[in-house]
Amino acid sequence: MEDVEPQIIEAVERTDSNDPLRVLKDVMAGTCGGIAQVLVGQPFDTTKVRLQSAPSGTYTGGLDVVQKLIKTEGPLAFYKGTLTPLVGVGACVSVQFGVFEGMKRFFSKQNLSNGRSEGLTYTQYYAAGSLSGLANSILACPIEHIRIRLQTQTGSAPKQFSGPMDVIKKVKQSSGIAGIFRGLTPTLLREGHGMGVYFLTYEYLVNRDMAENKIERKDIPGWRLCVYGGCAGYGVWLSAYPFDVVKSKMQTDSIDPRRRQFSSTIDCARKTFHANGVKGFFRGFVPTILRAAPVNASTFYAFELAMRAMG
Repeated sequence: MEDVEPQIIEAVERTDSNDPLRVLKDVMAGTCGGIAQVLVGQPFDTTKVRLQSAPSGTYTGGLDVVQKLIKTEGPLAFYKGTLTPLVGVGACVSVQFGVFEGMKRFFSKQNLSNGRSEGLTYTQYYAAGSLSGLANSILACPIEHIRIRLQTQTGSAPKQFSGPMDVIKKVKQSSGIAGIFRGLTPTLLREGHGMGVYFLTYEYLVNRDMAENKIERKDIPGWRLCVYGGCAGYGVWLSAYPFDVVKSKMQTDSIDPRRRQFSSTIDCARKTFHANGVKGFFRGFVPTILRAAPVNASTFYAFELAMRAMG
């Protein structure tokens, strides 16, 4: 990245300690971003999960998943399990953005108290993003587990689960509360590093735009915010995708501990590599990277519009 310093006006805009509703606004704007993310991204995510979790040879690629799903289950099958992420991802993204904006305020105050007035460093942006991802993991892990169980039910096989609550009930009966949080370790790894890269990429591009064009954040055109959001989406998946594959494999393993293929995150990674080599960690990558731009463009655009509307 070229040496473009963050502008202090950006830090002031989002760190107004005199606004008692600042945290609530951050969370509400994040919720708007999360809803946009689910509505745009669910078909891509269903395709990705089926590629990640199906036995080798089931599908030849993303297009094959799409064709077979439409033929056997109809187009609405792309939105299987949508209720859980629609509620849950709204909460997850609100946590991500809420914690990120909160950490930006913390670092800004820390910098000002140390006599620095040039804004946040990119290391601080990465740290703020990582902390937001770690906080979000506690919600994301069980929500994604429930969604994945529903997404991977095919039309030709008897349904194991009738809905989100049935997933929770049966997993809890079989594995206890810990079973609902299966895949937490790779989720923490994915979110911790991935969200650091995600927010760093977006804030770098936004700050560069502000510096080069001498404008405030609220004056950046919507289309450029979408481009920056899309780039952030590429950043997170290029840096953290293998963790997501391991998580998906663990969350589609048997709910009965006695019948599981994988005993731990390391065991899952080891067996994946033994069976398919490095490429095994990138199954489903094409639909994921295709999804990255529109999904994250809509996420950041919705977030920024909501922030502007609320002031």
